[in-house]
Amino acid sequence: MNISAMIKLTVSMAIFGSIGFFTVHTGIPALELVFIRCICATLFLGMLWLLTGGHKTEQWSKKEVVRTLICGIFIVLNWVFLFKAFEEMSISIAISIYNLAPIFVLILGTIFLKERLTLRNVLAIIICFLGSILIIGIEQFTSFKDLYQSGFVWAILSAIFYALTVFTSKTIHHLSAYALTFTQTFVGIILLAPFSDFTVFEGLTMSNWLYIMGTGFIHTGFVYYLFFDSVRLLPTIIVSVLVFVDPVVAILLDMLLLDFMPTTMQTVGIILVFTGIIYTIYTPKQKIKTIT
Repeated sequence: MNISAMIKLTVSMAIFGSIGFFTVHTGIPALELVFIRCICATLFLGMLWLLTGGHKTEQWSKKEVVRTLICGIFIVLNWVFLFKAFEEMSISIAISIYNLAPIFVLILGTIFLKERLTLRNVLAIIICFLGSILIIGIEQFTSFKDLYQSGFVWAILSAIFYALTVFTSKTIHHLSAYALTFTQTFVGIILLAPFSDFTVFEGLTMSNWLYIMGTGFIHTGFVYYLFFDSVRLLPTIIVSVLVFVDPVVAILLDMLLLDFMPTTMQTVGIILVFTGIIYTIYTPKQKIKTIT
């Protein structure tokens, strides 16, 4: 086992778990925050890409470039919707719904890749669906407007677009992780620049700017560097386990620093969502053999 890679991935997930806390202290809307994040990440990862000499050995192809550009649009929308969810609901609730993404990846694989949907998968989807209903407290909403204003729609959209990002990235095999991410964040700059309101940056405090730079250079640039430098050196099962460090840290910070306390039903919902996801990911090998 590569201990160094495990440590890097654990650190990256723990840092990323604090992004919600940073986001609510930036003092700027979601779209403008993602715009700045894309600029910081492009500069940071572009510099590493050049320093490592990776730009000299890239294998570019028209098909993969097009897929990377599409993937870039998906990941930018994923970020915008996630940060919009943070604006409307607690970090813990938003993160719990956001982590439904693996279920959406499963559904996309079934629809587009004709992958077999097993009884185990169906049960996991049902468990996650019930958990998400308990998390948002569906009984509180009497109209779609109430549901929309709760942030639930933004959180679901962020999960869907994250799933689309993962699904699309699976079709990109030759570009390095640096080239892939640099291209995606550069797309974000071009995509969001015309829609960004630059007046929101006026009157920000030093504290606001520190949190903004943190989401850009630390949560995007540095975290992506650690993630891509480690994930390819570890077995899928280890990666799947360590990824859960992210939501655990996010929920703990929300409770400890932002005084969030989930209701009993929300707690049950959070447990159901993560149970369903784990149930999906950790299919015993012997079970896989009998199904296929």
